[in-house]
Amino acid sequence: MALGPRLGYLRSVRLAYHMMSAPAPIGLLFLARTAKGLRYLEFMDRKSIKRMIAGHAADCPDAKWEASLLELKPITEQLEAYFLGGLREFELPLDPVGSDFQLTVWGALRKIPFGQTRTYGDVAKTVGRPKAPRAIGLANHDNPIAIIIPCHRVIGADGSLTGYGGGMPRKRWLIDHEAKHAKPAGRTGDLFATAGGEKRSSR
Repeated sequence: MALGPRLGYLRSVRLAYHMMSAPAPIGLLFLARTAKGLRYLEFMDRKSIKRMIAGHAADCPDAKWEASLLELKPITEQLEAYFLGGLREFELPLDPVGSDFQLTVWGALRKIPFGQTRTYGDVAKTVGRPKAPRAIGLANHDNPIAIIIPCHRVIGADGSLTGYGGGMPRKRWLIDHEAKHAKPAGRTGDLFATAGGEKRSSR
């Protein structure tokens, strides 16, 4: 699935947005979509909607922003089902903006199964850049669609939880949540990590 236009492809666009509440420590989420699909899913961290929109002035300079629960409802419904443990795979059109490399990495992240993790090195090999795990980390950091593009499923080579734009408590919660609700079918893949970097078997 093509994830979206390349970075620098600026155009006037209408963005429908909405704010939804998620379980702690996830908190408030800011969602915005174009006619093509979801462009942003971000942790608000006590920011106002006005500040969230202002934060995208550079990448969407001519955007028209309009509040719309109706247009975001299909997305919020799937997110709610995910947080309840009843949804393991999102079926939503996405429209992120990024470089070719970023879009390739984000596409690879979407292929990591629910309840499993991969290392930065694993993802680097998947995208044909085995010597560039650091670049994978940077692409993870720039992921504009949290949770649905599951950068939280990428961990350190030693099994430890490493940097996450949403903060370690959220990353830990997401990994534990998915481990709890993953279907027990043989090998669940990787080891999940505790806060201290200690490995433990997936549940």
